[in-house]
Amino acid sequence: MTPEDILRGVESVATEHLNRPGELHPEMDLVEDLELDSLLLLTLAVEVENHFRIQLEDEDEVAIRSIGDLVETVRRKLAQEGR
Repeated sequence: MTPEDILRGVESVATEHLNRPGELHPEMDLVEDLELDSLLLLTLAVEVENHFRIQLEDEDEVAIRSIGDLVETVRRKLAQEGR
């Protein structure tokens, strides 16, 4: 799966579960640009896990600050699983 495919999947999750329609960009900060609070960050993490069928570890979640970080983490998890 390409980073662009993953980004589109994250956009789909954001639209469906966070009511954040529109295009996302890798440089967007989850807290500052998207204004996600702790509950919305948790919702995003859980729904991304469900969408991509991956498991984010605590250390993964701590390192994710931007959409680009999230896309790269998902890409890495999928690669580890051979997908």
